[in-house]
Amino acid sequence: MNKQHNDLANCIRFLSADAVQKANSGHPGMPMGMADVAVVLFKNFLKFNPKNPDWLNRDRFVLSAGHGSMLLYSLLYLTGYKSISLNSIKKFRQLNSICAGHPEYHPRTGIETTTGPLGQGIANAVGFAVAEEILKKKLGKEIVNHKTYVLAGDGCLMEGISHEAMSLAGHLKLKNLVMLFDNNSISIDGPTSLAVSDNFKKRFESYGWEYILINGHNEKEIFNALKKVQNAKKPTVISCKTKIGYGSPNKSGQSSSHGSPLGLDEIKLVRKALNWSHKPFHIPNKILNEWKEIGKKGVLLENKWNKIYKKKKKKIDKFLKNNFTKALKEEKKNAVKKIKSLATRKSSELTLNALTKENNTLIGGSADLAGSNNTKTKHHKIIKPGEFNGDYIHYGVREHAMSGIMNGLALHSNFIPYGGTFLIFSDYCKPSIRLSALMQQRVIYVMTHDSIGLGEDGPTHQPIEQLSGLRSIPNLNVFRPGDRMETIECWELALKNSKSPSILSLTRQNLDPIRKKYSNINKCSFGAYEVLRTSKKISLTILASGSEVNLAIETSHKLAKDKIYSKVISMPCQDLFDQQSGSYKKKILGESQIRISIEAASTDCWKKYIGFDGLAFGIDTFGKSAPYKDIYKYFGLTAENIAKQTKRLIKNQT
Repeated sequence: MNKQHNDLANCIRFLSADAVQKANSGHPGMPMGMADVAVVLFKNFLKFNPKNPDWLNRDRFVLSAGHGSMLLYSLLYLTGYKSISLNSIKKFRQLNSICAGHPEYHPRTGIETTTGPLGQGIANAVGFAVAEEILKKKLGKEIVNHKTYVLAGDGCLMEGISHEAMSLAGHLKLKNLVMLFDNNSISIDGPTSLAVSDNFKKRFESYGWEYILINGHNEKEIFNALKKVQNAKKPTVISCKTKIGYGSPNKSGQSSSHGSPLGLDEIKLVRKALNWSHKPFHIPNKILNEWKEIGKKGVLLENKWNKIYKKKKKKIDKFLKNNFTKALKEEKKNAVKKIKSLATRKSSELTLNALTKENNTLIGGSADLAGSNNTKTKHHKIIKPGEFNGDYIHYGVREHAMSGIMNGLALHSNFIPYGGTFLIFSDYCKPSIRLSALMQQRVIYVMTHDSIGLGEDGPTHQPIEQLSGLRSIPNLNVFRPGDRMETIECWELALKNSKSPSILSLTRQNLDPIRKKYSNINKCSFGAYEVLRTSKKISLTILASGSEVNLAIETSHKLAKDKIYSKVISMPCQDLFDQQSGSYKKKILGESQIRISIEAASTDCWKKYIGFDGLAFGIDTFGKSAPYKDIYKYFGLTAENIAKQTKRLIKNQT
């Protein structure tokens, strides 16, 4: 390798080693090992513009092996991104530094996605690649035609999400997707042979990927491999055999360089071994200018692209602009014209039918449950292998990958992805759901069969603790509508909130309509609101969500016969209710001293509303396999039992 290449690579190595050492925390090994690959990629192939990090047609670089974050921060600083300064790198892993321990997504910074949980970046990259293909079909390849590069490590490829995502990517023939596999055979516990004996070549080829094996420290081999993938016909893995902690006399190729600082004495030895005499964090101007010149190339590329973009700007803006107001308003009017008992999953389908009539950036899908989730409408066109003139993805039984891919779709441009599965399988989706909340991405998760109401499938499929767990995630709106009108309004809220993901928790069983009159006001936006009152003066407040609002209404009427008057509060979204003013909360909760809650799930998230003296009717064990009405009766979720228990409560408190 020539001196210039070595100098450029050593910038990455020593910025990484020194930053980790200064923080006394981090992972120096991967950046040191993959520096050669990164130099060749950024210098010769990657299409990017530090002056405009959000350039639509830039190549995406995703660091799935997020623990090696100093590789990314070094590259962003060296190539001239304003987001990362030398001072930022000196504050690596410190409070409020953009150089966090693992990359955290920030718009216009060059940090394309949040990674750290291994394998997530692979799924995000698949989402980027799908988005690129869709946009290319919609807008033309002169406007959108770029690569997505994802750097993944041994750990990423051990995670199940990698199998799911790579399998789908191969099936779809995502030719502009390139994985740079840091094949160093080292994990935190030691050599990967402790746990893995995969034949990577056979594994990747079985997915429908091209496989190229190279020496990750040989500049020529790296260049030739990257040149080859520029005209790929399918996704490609470049397996880069590297030495973790490259240049360290005592720790290279060892797990000791993976997740701990090298130590001052060892870094001195690395400097000697790599002929780098410069002080920590010092990059000679000559080498730094060479890096800056690499960054400047993208300005010319974007300027050339802008000439074409300006001619098609109206078409592009029209495509990327969403306006759902008219469709949703009409759907609300239809809901009061045709009042009937419906499952909220069906109400969701009717809403989607209205939304997908018009051009927008909604991209639907389901994890092999389209007919059960009701996520696929008659207006959808299916995305197929090599055919991307569509707006619906069959993800297969790949819940985790689906969620990670949807994050990539949302991050790429203005797409609004939604994907369906059963609520119980949110457990398979949760790491990606959590990241969509952390990144403030508008991703919509359609979760049906949301309670014991699914019946005969039994406790393995009946969600009990899932709602409570999902509600505990910050910046995630969990919607559980109780009828068609509420379902429309919850969809509206999910679509309008561009800074939060949403869960739509929907029933399998039919529900009687709660609201039969049209209203311009989105009542669900308050999180909770009154739907019934049996007297002007009440002594009891009944809180419920989703399918149990009907049960609450029935209970309220039953109690009224015994002159116990109450109001029923539908609470489709606890998260939104918690954001309301103190006066509104007092209006909903403060009118009566006695409050009860009804929800066919874990009761713990209701206790903050009903207080110590209230009663929470729900299920704090696993469910049962039987017709759903029998299960509701078994668990005491009937108007008769709830009324009986409530009367006893009132008697004891008076």
